Amino acid sequence: MWILWVVLALVLIGVGLYNSLIRGRNKVDESWSDIEVQLKRRYDLIPNLVATVKGYAVHEQGTLDKVIEARSKATSITMDPDKLNPEQMQKFQAAQGELSMAIGRLFALAENYPNLKANENFMKLHEDLTDTENKIQAARRFYNGNVRDYNTKLQVFPTNMFANLFGFTKREFFDIDEKGPEGQAPKVEF
Repeated sequence: MWILWVVLALVLIGVGLYNSLIRGRNKVDESWSDIEVQLKRRYDLIPNLVATVKGYAVHEQGTLDKVIEARSKATSITMDPDKLNPEQMQKFQAAQGELSMAIGRLFALAENYPNLKANENFMKLHEDLTDTENKIQAARRFYNGNVRDYNTKLQVFPTNMFANLFGFTKREFFDIDEKGPEGQAPKVEF
């Protein structure tokens, strides 16, 4: 009879461990979705910002083209959170970094156009984009925290046995290369 209780206890422990892995994976997926929502908001704001700046800075087409190109490149990369690998994540992060730098150059361009800086549409778009950038940072930190917790579960005993048995795999962090262009804050002066 005691063998039955031991087997039942082991089964319940196994179910609990499996369910905790599922919850962890779902939290990682949900937090990745939060990043995607903020990036979509960012991508939607950029054309309005570029259009507003175009009216004032017609001869600064090169800067505007770089913002449009960086946005296009960033939006062309699709990420499946279940299949993130280091190469995909690096490519994604690089595209996001290029877009951040292009936006920074666009805001720096506004320094040459005092009327643009006073324009209500520009100021509202600037505030919205700044708010979005802050939300992207917060979403990235939340995602990385969930990835840390999930990856830890995959590595500690006895959860690691169930993780290997059922094919749970490590997730990639959303990091910024501090030495690359995406890790450098753009110089924006008003």
